[in-house]
Amino acid sequence: MRLLHTLLVALSLFTLYVFAQAGSDVPKQRHAYQSDVARLRKIVINSLYSHRDVFLRELISNANDALEKLRLISLTEPEVLSGAEKMNITIKAEKDTNGGGRIIIRDTGIGMTPEELANNLGTLAKSGTSEFLSRAESDTTGNGNLIGAFGLGFYSSFLVADRVEVASLAAKSSNNPKPAQYVFSSGADENSYEIFPDPRGNTLGRGTEITLYLKPDALEYADTYTISELVNKHSSFSTSFPIYMYTTRTEMVPDEEAEAEAEAKTAEEKAKAEKAEKAEVDEDEAVVEDVDEEKETEEKREPKMKSITVEEWIQLNSQPPIWMRDPKTVTDEEYENFYQATFKDYQKPLAWYHFAGDSGSGVSFRSIIYIPSHLDDAYWQNPLESTTKDIRLMVKRVFITSDLGEEALPKWANWVKVVVDAEDLPLNVSREMLQSNAFLKQLKGIILKRLLQLLTRIQDEDPEKWAKMQEVYGNVFKLGAVEDFKNRDKLAALVRFATNQRNSTSLDEYLENKKKGQSQIFYLADMGKTPAELAKSVFIEKLHARGYEVLLLGDPLDEVFITNIRRWKKIPFQDVAKAGLKFGDEEMDPEEEKEEQARLTEKFKPLIEWLRKEVREKGAARDVVISNRLVTSSCAIVADESGYTANLEKLISSSHAQANHKHMWEFAKRQKVLEINPRSPLIEGLLKRIEQLPAEEEERDPEAEEELKEVATVLVDGALVRSGFAVTDSNDFFTRVDRILRRSLGVSENAPTDTTVKPAPPVDPELPADADTEDPEDEFDGGHAKVSWEVEEIDEFGNVVKDVPVETKRHDEL
Repeated sequence: MRLLHTLLVALSLFTLYVFAQAGSDVPKQRHAYQSDVARLRKIVINSLYSHRDVFLRELISNANDALEKLRLISLTEPEVLSGAEKMNITIKAEKDTNGGGRIIIRDTGIGMTPEELANNLGTLAKSGTSEFLSRAESDTTGNGNLIGAFGLGFYSSFLVADRVEVASLAAKSSNNPKPAQYVFSSGADENSYEIFPDPRGNTLGRGTEITLYLKPDALEYADTYTISELVNKHSSFSTSFPIYMYTTRTEMVPDEEAEAEAEAKTAEEKAKAEKAEKAEVDEDEAVVEDVDEEKETEEKREPKMKSITVEEWIQLNSQPPIWMRDPKTVTDEEYENFYQATFKDYQKPLAWYHFAGDSGSGVSFRSIIYIPSHLDDAYWQNPLESTTKDIRLMVKRVFITSDLGEEALPKWANWVKVVVDAEDLPLNVSREMLQSNAFLKQLKGIILKRLLQLLTRIQDEDPEKWAKMQEVYGNVFKLGAVEDFKNRDKLAALVRFATNQRNSTSLDEYLENKKKGQSQIFYLADMGKTPAELAKSVFIEKLHARGYEVLLLGDPLDEVFITNIRRWKKIPFQDVAKAGLKFGDEEMDPEEEKEEQARLTEKFKPLIEWLRKEVREKGAARDVVISNRLVTSSCAIVADESGYTANLEKLISSSHAQANHKHMWEFAKRQKVLEINPRSPLIEGLLKRIEQLPAEEEERDPEAEEELKEVATVLVDGALVRSGFAVTDSNDFFTRVDRILRRSLGVSENAPTDTTVKPAPPVDPELPADADTEDPEDEFDGGHAKVSWEVEEIDEFGNVVKDVPVETKRHDEL
């Protein structure tokens, strides 16, 4: 049955061809679509494509195929190139005065005979068509691997067009020495098509011209800017042949006709003036002056101008796909220009990596990875967003998607800009989505692997660029080490920290500098503090004095990084703000030092017991011990091994996590230890005062005890502040400080402060008369509010000229 239909169509076209040779007044003959084609058109128009923008991509791809076919055939049959000199694609958008619009897409490719128009556009000469259509109609996801099996690209024209006309003139060849130009015509809602000789004759020279008569809701595509954007997005690299777009612009040029009329009029007036001058006598001087004035007038007279419309064809794909070239032949300037044009970034990239490879699943590809010189502000504002927007995945230089779906890059790497051009990929029939396959998973791994290689190379070879990289992406590497377990070690090796000995060091460099016997990596974290401030902390006094290096962490991500990494090269991290600090050489201490430590503990036992009671009553700490970390400071509050450091308390408070674990939060907050420095004169003096207190109840001195309690409270509160914690009662703390300051200045502690203040006016519940009236300035129209402000205009001497509303003032500079 299908064979019979094809024979009938061929016979009809042969009849048309015979009449075409005799003349162009041939009636149009209508042919019914195959039922399969009608069903396919319905699928294409109603459900196949999710974005109708792709119609232009499909038609340009078809035009490229026609040009490629012509180029290949011309190698053996040069005569096919006759008829049209250049091989290119042109696009022209036209708007009608009645509100309609058209798009004309033309190529100088191989062209089609009437039989080929019918076979390619009116029939589906493929086996298994019914099975394909049944599958396509039942596939609501559009994930079937059907692309390339049929000429579906042409039918996307009906996404935007009510009617499509295809005029085509086949290339001259030995089999077709006298080709004729024919037209295929069909409407979006029609179940038939027409093929007839083009009444215009052979206007194309060679190739195909597709005219789309746009639907009323698709007139936006008749705009040249819209077309330019679509070509740049989808097809700027899809063809090696030039794509030209017809444009018009207005220019101001001298009006030659008006100038000629003006010159004639001037000559006539001049002749009259000369005649009048001859009638006068002895007026030479005046005549000379008049001539001079005339010359001056002629010089001052500006030429008359008129506006003209300039028509020109501009090339839309002038930039070649540099990823297809050998990296050795591409200059840095070309890489930078391509990056800025493709990713719309006004700044140059920091680095790039141009490579080719094979996915391992049989898909070969070429790619360029770019590292931007800055991060978008939205990157840290949306910490949970991890979509990848700047991977331009192409198949044979045709843009497919920027959405990798489930195989999107992790948050730490989603800022990278990548162009990937694969030789072949399984796509859905609309070419808008990739099928889920092994290549996508491999692509994610390939990009991350190459990105890490690029970062490592910069780290090793370009210190200046690496410093800039740390400035922009330092925290990103920390985030990556936290979330990307597979690449954790590689990312952690890229992280840099300031220390008490140098401005920047890696974890590997730290371990190269560790002391003999040191079995941990010392760090101090306090978010918001600079390394210079952290270097003065009470927690690292002895470590610094002994020459140990301490990582100084002032960023919120630092603590998260350390708690997730836990150890580096099997060496654990040690928070020096926690109790139980070990230097690593305790076993090498002489017996005298150990005996001295025991002696000091025994000596300060009265003070320790008295302070322990006081701090427990205040809730400031749970214990008091002799410190082995303090050198100059008198005391410090450190977190117990099961407690929270000051920095961790800030992190938990800012995340509101304590609300869900209130009891654990309160318990951990109390797990602090007060460490006292036995060599501090202040601590020694406090010990003497404690020892002087009477032991008997009858001999107690309440005033002396209260004074000691106040001193101890100020001492402990000061230790809390210096250690980064909040005091238990800030009002009580500053009241005590005020009292101490009064004593030091000789001011009476009981001297009252004048508290006289002006009372408030009486209660007035009455509201203004217009209280219920809406303020028009607060009304928003479409998300925008009217804003105005007043400015003063001043002259050159600074005097106010006039108050002028900015919205109404004319600005000469604009």
